[in-house]
Amino acid sequence: MALSRLPVAASFVLAGLFLLGGAAVASRPATSVTFTKDVAPIIFNNCAACHRPGEIAPMSFLTYKQVRPWAKSIREAVVGRTMPPWGADPQHGEFRNDRRLSQKDVDTITAWVDGGAKEGDPKDIPPSPKFVDGWQIGTPDVILTAQEFNVPADGVVPYKTFAVPTNFTEDKYVVLAEIRPGNRSVVHHAVIYTQEPGGGTGTWLDNMLVGLAPGATPKTYRLGRVKVVKKGSTLMFSMHYTPNGTAAKDQTCVGLVFAKGPVEKRVITAIAGTRNFAIPAGDPSHEVKASWPFKEDSHIEGLNPHMHARGKDFLYTLVYPDGTKKVLLWVPRYDFNWQMSYSFKEPVAAPKGSRLDCIAHFDNSTKNKYNPDPAQVVRYGDQTWDEMMAGYLEYTVDSQNLVQETAKLGSAASK
Repeated sequence: MALSRLPVAASFVLAGLFLLGGAAVASRPATSVTFTKDVAPIIFNNCAACHRPGEIAPMSFLTYKQVRPWAKSIREAVVGRTMPPWGADPQHGEFRNDRRLSQKDVDTITAWVDGGAKEGDPKDIPPSPKFVDGWQIGTPDVILTAQEFNVPADGVVPYKTFAVPTNFTEDKYVVLAEIRPGNRSVVHHAVIYTQEPGGGTGTWLDNMLVGLAPGATPKTYRLGRVKVVKKGSTLMFSMHYTPNGTAAKDQTCVGLVFAKGPVEKRVITAIAGTRNFAIPAGDPSHEVKASWPFKEDSHIEGLNPHMHARGKDFLYTLVYPDGTKKVLLWVPRYDFNWQMSYSFKEPVAAPKGSRLDCIAHFDNSTKNKYNPDPAQVVRYGDQTWDEMMAGYLEYTVDSQNLVQETAKLGSAASK
């Protein structure tokens, strides 16, 4: 379950309006709570973006007939807080992409199921959510496609990188980006970064545009924040394929939506991570640390912890120049199947001289049901049976202002 980008703002507004009547719903007899009047608004606003044809969820939730067979499973998932997926501890940070249902929504779904999961009056159901077929970001301004690749039935496929020219004749300022695999069953993850004419400068991370990982949603930036693609740049598709027993073909593409007006800042992707670790065999909670220093006054836009199957928990702490500390994000139960980004409601100030500390724990014991082999010492590696410790962050530099150079785009930035 996830919020749709189309329309993201409207989804939050509608959800907020629904909550105003939540107390009344909770106080009514369970038998009077119906799908059409009470539950459909929750499902449409929080679940349908993924639970619809062509998206990542295995079943569609657009009608009563589609939802009804899953009623008890839905109750179990929302009560247990496994759906909608969200890993952040609520005691730290407020995030604009928070997927969690309110307790009132959970209570409404519970009452509906306990009351017999009744349909209600068909006239009460709200309009079905509108989506652009094949995209969660709406209609892209441009779609760029990598070459087709044949994935073997078995074996290990090294990372593949495909160069896709943009042919842009002017700089582009990206506010929305979405990677669409041609065959989800064999694409584990993908990263797209830009390469300027002549090779440009910086690493792939400096020029990262967008990524795709299990459970991730399309990238959206707050008003006035963008990723920049310089004119004439090439997009580099770094693909991680995982054979699944059947030979397959994939042709992955990316959709981009550009700013339609002036923007203020370029979003920079960085990483507090390390490759220097060895997780002992059988260790249930091995600790690995890494940090990122801020060399200029900055603001942190969002965080994205990354580990593999042995990942247990992940903590981000901002250490200020005077030594005071603030926990920004705590993911107490990291889930490799749901690799989420956490975008702050308000950017977090990181003055020059601050440091972002990351602490991760790994469970390499037999109690970890996802552990590929608890008898092995585990080190850094690209494949899923190896491990990674990567505290991704996105930030802007306070001194940067792109308004003058983007004034030609219009009078208001796209959201």
